[in-house]
Amino acid sequence: MSMMDKFRKGAQKAGIQASAFLKEGSSRIANESQHFVQGFSLPGEAEKAAKILASFLADPEHPESALNAIPKAVLKHARGLAIFQVVKAGFVFSGKVGSGIVIARLPDGSWSAPSCIATGGVGWGLQIGADVTDFVIVLNSEEAVRAFAMGGNVTIGGNISAAAGPIGTGGAVQASLAHPAPMFSYSKSKGLFAGLSLEGTVLIERKDANRHFYGSAVPARDILSGRVPPPEVASRLYEVIEAAEGIDESGLPESAYVPTATGDHLDVRYGGTVFDAEGH
Repeated sequence: MSMMDKFRKGAQKAGIQASAFLKEGSSRIANESQHFVQGFSLPGEAEKAAKILASFLADPEHPESALNAIPKAVLKHARGLAIFQVVKAGFVFSGKVGSGIVIARLPDGSWSAPSCIATGGVGWGLQIGADVTDFVIVLNSEEAVRAFAMGGNVTIGGNISAAAGPIGTGGAVQASLAHPAPMFSYSKSKGLFAGLSLEGTVLIERKDANRHFYGSAVPARDILSGRVPPPEVASRLYEVIEAAEGIDESGLPESAYVPTATGDHLDVRYGGTVFDAEGH
C-alpha cells in the first residue's frame, strides 16, 4: 500500500470516528437539553427540583445512604432551599445557563410555594461538550431567605456568603451547625458530590415564570412568606423533604466530610481525606 493510500485510509477512519462522536455527542446533549428545557415552567421546575433534591438526600428505604447525603440535621435546620440545574456548554458557544426554584420554611414548619429562579451567561443550543451540574443551596438564616424574597438578583459571595456544606452523620455535622455560614452549597456533577465554588454566581428571580403560573405578578416575598398556598405540582418536592427529615439514623456510624473542588472528601473533624469521589 502506497503512502497516499495509507493516508486516505487513515483519513477515512478518522472521519468515521469523528462523525460517530458528533452523532453520539449531539444525541446526548439533545436528550439532556430536552430534559432541561421542559423545566422552564414552574410545574416542570418543581418536578425537576424534586428529582434533584432526592439525589442529594438519604433514601428512607436505605438508611445507610445518609452517610453520603446532605445531613438530616442540616435539612431540619434549613430556613430555605434553592434547587437548580446549570448547563455549561462549549465548542460552539461557551457559557452557562441554569434554572430552578427556591422555597422557604414557614413558621409552622411547613414549606412555602416555590418561586422560580435562574442563572445565566451566554445563550446556548445543542452543543458538543456540555456539562450538567445540579445544585442545592441550603439557606441557614432568615437573612438568606430575605435575599431571595427581596426580588432582583442574589449574588453568591456578594449579597450573601456560601460555604461548601457538610455531608454525612454524627456530632461533627451538629458542630458545623453551631455557627453555620448563611448558606451551605452542595453540587453534583455526573452523580458525584463536588465542592464547586458558587462565588460570584448571580441568581435571578424569574418573574415571568411566576406570573405565568400564579396568574398575576406575585412578588417573591409573597410566595416565600406563605401568602401564596403551596401548589399541588410541588407536592412531590415536599414529600421528598419530609421523608428525608424522618429517616432513622440510629445505628449508623458517625461519618462526616466536606467535598472539595476536586471531588476529594475531607473529614470535617481532622482535615484528612476520608475517601475520594471515585471510591465511594
